Amino acid sequence: QVQLVESGGGLVQAGGSLRLSCAASGRTFSSYHVGWFRQAPGKEREFVAAINYDNTYYADSVKGRFTISRDNAKNTVYLQMNSLKPEDTAVYYCAVTYSGTYSYAPAYKYWGQGTQVAVSS
Repeated sequence: QVQLVESGGGLVQAGGSLRLSCAASGRTFSSYHVGWFRQAPGKEREFVAAINYDNTYYADSVKGRFTISRDNAKNTVYLQMNSLKPEDTAVYYCAVTYSGTYSYAPAYKYWGQGTQVAVSS
């Protein structure tokens, strides 16, 4: 069992930055894919980024602007979001999967409750 808690969301102007955190308790997730997904109102949940060991993966829409990283000692994964755009507005979720499919939401077994990110123009 893994419990995930996201934090760090908020309201920011376009071009600004936020850092999201995903703290895990229970089993450590150093050996598994940890992903960030987001869901905007009226839209499906979409993949944002994932990390497994030192391998990182990004959606094209955030590549070059977002950076995913992990601190295994703190059992925490971060999502540094720079150059934010209004279209980045969504609830952001972190999740853990034991499978090798990092961009497919149904493959993820454990989910956090989400943190709201709002980017004003």
